[in-house]
Amino acid sequence: MATEEELFASVDALLEEEPQLPSPAERARLREAAGITQARLAAALKTSTQSVKNWENGRSEPKPPRLEAYQRLLKGWAAKYPAPGAPGASTAAPAPAVAPQPEVSATVAGPGAAGPATAAPVEAPPAQAART
Repeated sequence: MATEEELFASVDALLEEEPQLPSPAERARLREAAGITQARLAAALKTSTQSVKNWENGRSEPKPPRLEAYQRLLKGWAAKYPAPGAPGASTAAPAPAVAPQPEVSATVAGPGAAGPATAAPVEAPPAQAART
């Protein structure tokens, strides 16, 4: 049976391995899902647009420290934009947020009131009014 020290050494060796990137097609999908152009990504990673094109076509890979930065970015995007059919990916569109509507309570007219109490009209929030 392996000792704790041996297991930790094996785990540490895995942690020290060079970071693995998703497939070139997945890199492009994630960037597009985030709405980022290749030029903007290149600027953020201080590289050329051609380098980003090469990474997304599988012609080349980034080198450290850019590799770690790119991997971190892709992991963040993967969490935000899971691949269709991936565990945790929702196939249904998210439900639109609906602003809570204020309750209108009946007002009891007291003695000497001129007439029935009237409530001020309630306008729909701008998001709802624009849906008409």
